[in-house]
Amino acid sequence: MQLNPRQREAVTYIGGPLLVLAGAGSGKTRVITEKIAHLVRHCDYRAKDIAAVTFTNKAAREMKERIHKTLGRQACRGLRVSTFHTLGLDIIRRETATLGMKPGFSLFDDQDSMALLKALTDDELDVDKSWLKLAVSKISNWKNDMRSPDAVLASAEGDDQVFAVVYEQYQRHLKAYNALDFDDLILLPTVLLRDHPAVRERWQKRIRYLLVDEYQDTNTSQYQLVRLLVGERARFTVVGDDDQSIYSWRGAQPKNLALLQDDFPQLRVVKLEQNYRSMERILKCANILIDNNPHVFEKRLFSDMGYGEPLRVIFGRNEENEAERVVAEIVRERFLEKTRYGDYAILYRGNHQARGFEKSLINNRIPYKMTGGQSFFSRAEIKDIMAYLRLLVNPDDDNAFLRIINLPRRGIGPTSMERIGELANQERVSLFSACQIHGLNTLLSAPAFHAVQSFVELIQRTARKAAEPGEQSVHAIRDLIKFIQYEEWLFESSPSPAAAEMRMKNVNELYRWVSDMLKDDDDEALSLEQAVNKLMLRDMLSRQDEEDDGDQVQLMTLHASKGLEFPYVFMVGMEEGLLPHQSSIDEGNIEEERRLAYVGITRAQQRLIFTLARERRQYGETIRPEPSRFLFELPQDDVKWEDSQTKVSHEEKQQRSASNIAALRNMLKKD
Repeated sequence: MQLNPRQREAVTYIGGPLLVLAGAGSGKTRVITEKIAHLVRHCDYRAKDIAAVTFTNKAAREMKERIHKTLGRQACRGLRVSTFHTLGLDIIRRETATLGMKPGFSLFDDQDSMALLKALTDDELDVDKSWLKLAVSKISNWKNDMRSPDAVLASAEGDDQVFAVVYEQYQRHLKAYNALDFDDLILLPTVLLRDHPAVRERWQKRIRYLLVDEYQDTNTSQYQLVRLLVGERARFTVVGDDDQSIYSWRGAQPKNLALLQDDFPQLRVVKLEQNYRSMERILKCANILIDNNPHVFEKRLFSDMGYGEPLRVIFGRNEENEAERVVAEIVRERFLEKTRYGDYAILYRGNHQARGFEKSLINNRIPYKMTGGQSFFSRAEIKDIMAYLRLLVNPDDDNAFLRIINLPRRGIGPTSMERIGELANQERVSLFSACQIHGLNTLLSAPAFHAVQSFVELIQRTARKAAEPGEQSVHAIRDLIKFIQYEEWLFESSPSPAAAEMRMKNVNELYRWVSDMLKDDDDEALSLEQAVNKLMLRDMLSRQDEEDDGDQVQLMTLHASKGLEFPYVFMVGMEEGLLPHQSSIDEGNIEEERRLAYVGITRAQQRLIFTLARERRQYGETIRPEPSRFLFELPQDDVKWEDSQTKVSHEEKQQRSASNIAALRNMLKKD
């Protein structure tokens, strides 16, 4: 397919900074890949001079695959296509000396951060999980806004004063552990480039042209990182759509699109308004809905794919009946029109809405996939045991060490860990090695020192046994799980005995996998190190497999649907309090909820049905919700409300019945 005039302009313009306002379904990924090819083929750029960044691994992987097909793998050598966080990680790894860090630093995920914050607050503050989650969120937002602990402490008021103190302690312990959290992967490179001109110049020479996808989702530190990387030469293309900015809760700043004009007065703006995904009526409804939001840049999507059917609004008596009606629509259309299950998506505002739809799909034996479910390897109990296994085969794995040193509890608190971390940094060794340095006893209390020594001996003893082939290594792992009394700890820490039993069942499943690998009957038994590496690879592949859809109905939140498209879409729970969400109504943040509805509408290619319930259970009470205000903002001539439709005549019913019988006969003939 040829590029349209606006796409061609976006691809070929390289004279200065460029903002591509890319509407939904307007071919933005193609523009980015074609632009990279144009830079390499016609503009004296080598692949290694170019970096393209986006927000998800899946998007980066798809972009890389498309560029390889366009340019060929050989011509792509050295090209950087990654997420923002992967680029940040690359910069940190190459600049550890300037940052004053050891090379083998650890990365903390959300669970690691929560565990550290819990350890820091256990003695002095009586806090629950919701408080800890709020602390994680506040610290993340402060880092995204590039505010250091000192700056936050100096200006904090009210409840924020406690969070500010915890932020300072948290950051101090991360430094002692030689660890970084997710937000540090953007914050540290940004501060580094800002404060070190030589480093900044080196990276500006290394990345001569920068492309940024989903630019409307950048937060403050990501915007500053882009600005520092491109410098005064300003050779960059950013692609974004302010109408699809739906991540303010992650710190995303759609105003960054407008900021570009202030920071780069010579900025050129190209609008991609032709949509290659949806029927014209769907786009008309999306345009009219989003017109209710204020805009820095005006744009209107259009399509050459025909006008299409009216959008429909259907009602369920309650949430169960709403789900049953959606499934009945899928069954009917699949029978009459020979559609695939994979053609359908059910989109909702919150994950809790999925339960009724899952139940109805299961009852009708319809295959489905729910995006956003938890994978086996992301469960806390599996990560715990995997951390033990990782430390057995690699004692220098600081991340694994930090996860399990006090799990189950051994009396090794954050103060002891801070001292071990400082010693490891001073001696430039791993945390596990630091535990074996003579003189550690002078830094720790006697009980903490003895607990550390017992842990070191446990790991070393188990590693020696696990190094022996076959049954011996299997027994070593079984004995380890028993010795640390992990099952007892699960019953102490889980919300209910049933939850503890389920978690232990998962641990036993992992143990069975490892056992099978270590004592293979076909003389293909693996060493523990090989088994652990294979499991870690299985984890990565399972995440990729989750992205392979197959012929199954897709269930997902509106947030998760961004970037995807489906022939037939159901937007369910179209009620005040659900979409827009009640918290957004209370906070006066309707504009982002409207953008979320816009994203949902523009996922649909051919047909779009809205559903709502006349009654819904909420907090033990039955309520009668109002239809979403967004339904009334749509052009009513293009929307068919079920309760206002004219009655179907007897002749029309007969005609439909004859048509259905003919379809059934055709299907039976083929069988």
